[in-house]
Amino acid sequence: MSHKKILLAITGGIAAYKCAELVRRLKDHQHDVKVVMTQSAHAFITPLTLQAVSGNPVSDSLLDPSAEAAMGHIEFAKWADLILVAPATANTIAKMASGLADDLLSTLLLATPSPVAIAPAMNQQMWAHSATQANLLTLKQRGISIWGPASGEQACGDIGSGRMLEPNELVELCNQALSNEEKQPLILAGKTVTITAGPTREALDPVRFISNHSSGKMGYALANAALQLGAKVNLISGPVSIQPPSNAKLFHVESALEMHQSALKLATESDIFIGCAAVADYRSADLQTQKIKKQGDEMTLTLVKNPDIIADVAGLSHSRPFTVGFAAETQNVADYARKKLINKKLDMICANDVSNQAIGFNSDHNALTVFWSNGQQDLGLHSKEALSLSIMNLISSRLKG
Repeated sequence: MSHKKILLAITGGIAAYKCAELVRRLKDHQHDVKVVMTQSAHAFITPLTLQAVSGNPVSDSLLDPSAEAAMGHIEFAKWADLILVAPATANTIAKMASGLADDLLSTLLLATPSPVAIAPAMNQQMWAHSATQANLLTLKQRGISIWGPASGEQACGDIGSGRMLEPNELVELCNQALSNEEKQPLILAGKTVTITAGPTREALDPVRFISNHSSGKMGYALANAALQLGAKVNLISGPVSIQPPSNAKLFHVESALEMHQSALKLATESDIFIGCAAVADYRSADLQTQKIKKQGDEMTLTLVKNPDIIADVAGLSHSRPFTVGFAAETQNVADYARKKLINKKLDMICANDVSNQAIGFNSDHNALTVFWSNGQQDLGLHSKEALSLSIMNLISSRLKG
């Protein structure tokens, strides 16, 4: 990746102290970094410190007499390849969602054509507040990337979500976002890719169901990667709360049976099928039409096995696509993955250890090892977006081979 221009926008949160390290790490990757600060950010870190580590003057005034034509917000808006707001406080997020422009930072965010990412940092209760979540949804719908937050102990003593991601994590995300902006070779042009994503819900009665912790992030990232590489994408999604890729054809499903039906229909029209969904293995044998009432201290449920979607796709006798499965395991990951590869007659399988709570379900990162009949490749720990591009490139190379 060629060296890029990154504008770091720092707002008034305690996590601002991490930004000196963030700038240094970005400079280590040979990026040109400029810094814009809000007035409240001065309370946590000085402009002189950031000027020293970035090698560039720090700006905080909307109409700076020393800037070209005193229009600093236009200069910055045109200059950056990527703008990162870190830390992004609840106040800044609210201003962005409302389109306010009352200082240098908020004004340049309205004036820029560049991609924008935010790294939220705030008290866990502020993060969970419905107003903050509504503002974040607005920003997502506008195409702004939201990186984090992490969970853990906060400066106020609370424990929960709201910690800004660490500098090394933000550097990796910056590099990935910038590499995505570079034109990807359309190695999947003319191909149709069908992907299953998210969990399924197996109803017990009108109000209860069996499900799992899948967020759908990995499947949606794969859909984005396939689109970047020129493919036509069908996305069969269980119930998730994330925005689907705008150019994918979306098929909403709830149960494993609904996903099975859609998968078999679309698989025969596809060149590649990726089973990334966390499909429930069992469903209720006796679906109740009325809410089950609480009776006694115990309740026995009778479950029946759901169809094996990925195995049925791989077993198609006509119009069979290149079939890729996922193995989310908690132990003996490689052994179980290889057995599934053989037993389900897959072309490729991606295995990960979901016992590690830092990756996998609900996380923005994952660590995968990909297996095929006569080989394997360890993709290591990366963002799900980066892993998805690597997986799609591996699939393309196997198709050619």
